[in-house]
Amino acid sequence: MNKRYLILGGIIVAALFVLFSAAFIVNETEQVIITRFGKPVGEPITTPGIHFKVPLIEDATFFEKRFLEWDGDANQVPTKDKRFIWVDTYARWKISDPLLFFQRVRDERGAQARLDDILDGETRNAVAKHDLVELVRSSNRKPMVIADTALAEETLEDVFPTIKYGRAKITREILLAAQERTKELGVELLDIRFKRINYVEEVQRKIYERMITERKRIAEKYRSEGQGMASQILGQKERELKRIQSEAYRTAQEIRGKADAQATAIYARAYDRNAESREFYRFLKTLETYRSTFGEKDWLILTTDNDFYKLLQKIQ
Repeated sequence: MNKRYLILGGIIVAALFVLFSAAFIVNETEQVIITRFGKPVGEPITTPGIHFKVPLIEDATFFEKRFLEWDGDANQVPTKDKRFIWVDTYARWKISDPLLFFQRVRDERGAQARLDDILDGETRNAVAKHDLVELVRSSNRKPMVIADTALAEETLEDVFPTIKYGRAKITREILLAAQERTKELGVELLDIRFKRINYVEEVQRKIYERMITERKRIAEKYRSEGQGMASQILGQKERELKRIQSEAYRTAQEIRGKADAQATAIYARAYDRNAESREFYRFLKTLETYRSTFGEKDWLILTTDNDFYKLLQKIQ
């Protein structure tokens, strides 16, 4: 009896083992290839749910159904106009044919290696066929020019030449060329973009030096214009100051002259009424002259016909 239970239990365990080994679950984001001794059999399984395989003989290889990322390494690439630049790109792709994908590249690591060769090569080819301006610009929009800048000395065509392709068309060209090659791998290339385009270090240094020199030249231009305007303002200030001072001096002299004339008229009316008033005026002026001429220790020698002597003689 016990032996019968053991045999039944062994059969149940073996059945469960076979069942669990044969069943597998496919999620919405996965697709599966069934392989028998390493070789694919049947069609790819792309519908989610529970599926079965022959245990111990067949294996289920899972692949992503979602979009995958490819991030390339920055490479030094020469352009058509002999400019050496660093180009960094990225792309998005998906497994469109899992059976072909398994046969050609086996897994995502192998696909990434093949994409490195294809996308880097097509990027180099596209960059080498176009000038740098075509890679960094996307449209021929009219630039806004600010007055009194360095552009005033150059034509717009020299600084902003007309582009024939632009970055968008070049990336489209790379995408179409790479898609033809990735189809053979069971991969659908969805998009590719330039992440970054930059000069090599030596060229960057020269460009920065040129930019610094240009900015210094513009700054010196502004300084010289400012100094010229400052000198002009100072000159106008000096001329205006001298004009105001001369007009003030002229006005003061006119006022002083009018005052002296009025004072003289008043003196004339006061001391020119009769002979006595004129004599008194002469006396006062003589005293004022004595006060301003003689000191306490001065000696005075006068002739008898001198006016000073005559007045002193009259006082005495």
